[in-house]
Amino acid sequence: MDKAFIAKRAQEKLVDTELAVDAALIEATQLLAELLQARSDLGAPVAFADDVQVKLTEAVAALSSARTLMGQVHSGLLEAALRLGIRPKMAGYYRLKDFQLTDENERIVA
Repeated sequence: MDKAFIAKRAQEKLVDTELAVDAALIEATQLLAELLQARSDLGAPVAFADDVQVKLTEAVAALSSARTLMGQVHSGLLEAALRLGIRPKMAGYYRLKDFQLTDENERIVA
């Protein structure tokens, strides 16, 4: 199997994973906002379920850290692809959907 096709398959999984982490981060922050609003709407004291809010805030921080690490994975895999002779081909502004991997002969595989 052509190394550029193998790299493309891995790159697609990486992008899917990055998007999943982003979606989880969005959902977790929306949940935190909803919990804070629910506490306010119920007229509960500020300290009510504080331990839950702290745990959720820690989860949001962990997701944020995971997103940063996924960016580092992305950079590392791009560097590895370059060492294998697989060059990224981009046109215009960088968008994940526009990212295409090519081999050294400039044959587009995406």
